[in-house]
Amino acid sequence: MKKRHTISLLFVALMTTIVIILPSLLVILFSSEEQAEDSPTKQTGESSLEEESAVEVAVYRSASKQTETYPLEEYVAGVIAAEMPAEFEKEALKAQALTARTFIVKQMMNGKTVNGKEAHVTDTVNHQVFKTKAELQDIWGEDFDWKYEKVREAVQETAGQVITYNGEPITASFFSTSNGYTENAEEYWSESLPYLKSVESPWDQESPKYTSRKTMSLSEFESKLGVSVKGKNEAGTIKGRTSGNRIAAIEIGGKELTGREVREKLDLPSSDFSWVLKGDDVVITTKGYGHGVGMSQYGANGMAQEGKDHKDIITHYYQQTEIEEVDQVIGKQITAKK
Repeated sequence: MKKRHTISLLFVALMTTIVIILPSLLVILFSSEEQAEDSPTKQTGESSLEEESAVEVAVYRSASKQTETYPLEEYVAGVIAAEMPAEFEKEALKAQALTARTFIVKQMMNGKTVNGKEAHVTDTVNHQVFKTKAELQDIWGEDFDWKYEKVREAVQETAGQVITYNGEPITASFFSTSNGYTENAEEYWSESLPYLKSVESPWDQESPKYTSRKTMSLSEFESKLGVSVKGKNEAGTIKGRTSGNRIAAIEIGGKELTGREVREKLDLPSSDFSWVLKGDDVVITTKGYGHGVGMSQYGANGMAQEGKDHKDIITHYYQQTEIEEVDQVIGKQITAKK
């Protein structure tokens, strides 16, 4: 009996140790090795992004068709540099850093799903566009030093932080330029998300991508949409608009299409479009650039130019969300699963 009692006590002690230590180890994995507020490198700002990241991201490089790993914060810097102009205000770059980090943390929590489960993400628009420092040096040339330093500061000043809703990383979608409004997630994609709702974004009017025009032959227009424009003078009938004032549905030649379908079939910048027939050509005018869901990059820059900080930007475009430390988020996930 004494031997069986001793074994039982050892088993209880072992299980208690696992329950206490395992969550701590996972939290440490997503923490920087030197994140203390009184760290000399944190005070001087001279630490590299490579040194600050204890977590590595596995990225499938589309050019080499190889999977390569990068420290988390270096990866985030490579995404910002590829996805947002470095000339933008630093507060806008910091907001972009939060979206990039939130996206990859959420992706990593789901496990490796790319290239035979060797990588977390690709380096393309299918996930997030990513460029290495060497690639950026080639792209930026003599502007590399000041541009990368600005990006590095944006990453460092938000290091370890993600955007959450109810304690979980959000779907941190973003796009270039709105038509004056962002879009409800469910009106472009199929899923309704409480933090991806239509909001005003008047700053986008200053974007060089706010309006654009495209001309194509009427025959190409008909072929791509699979329609026949009766009498060669029918411009289509708008059947409904979304909350973000984009085309929800339109009837062309007796066929009804969604705005997204038209945008994708005609390769338009936005689903807020109109057109006129001029002889044998169709002249299409669009407003905005991108799907319209989440944070507008030019809108974020406009807010920053007005003196808003990255927290204001995040709060505006991602409603009812919070900015939290990633180790706290991971800790909550562990606790919830117990």
